[in-house]
Amino acid sequence: VQLVESGGGLVQPGGSLKLSCAASGFAFSNYRMSWYRQAPGKERELVATMFSAAVSTNYADSVKGRFTISRDNAKNTVYLQMSSLKPEDTAVYYCNARLLQNDYWGQGTQVTVSS
Repeated sequence: VQLVESGGGLVQPGGSLKLSCAASGFAFSNYRMSWYRQAPGKERELVATMFSAAVSTNYADSVKGRFTISRDNAKNTVYLQMSSLKPEDTAVYYCNARLLQNDYWGQGTQVTVSS
């Protein structure tokens, strides 16, 4: 099982980034896919979730209206489009796949929002 995040980097406040998470080794389309983040000194928090049917999503209040989660089951990839980024969005962003007792994590990608 592998989850490989990409797309992180340094961006100015107000800018945009699109994260990708490429999955392999499991039945991707059956899994709930989520993005979490962890800022220095803080607990990991849920940012966005998309259920396997791709018709239902949930977002943290802090990112509603700015972030969009999507998935391409044909490519086994989940995305996080981030817009209107703020310094407080700075964190390591992690991809998560979950189904029943199966719970998989990527290694994370750093997002830094700074001028």
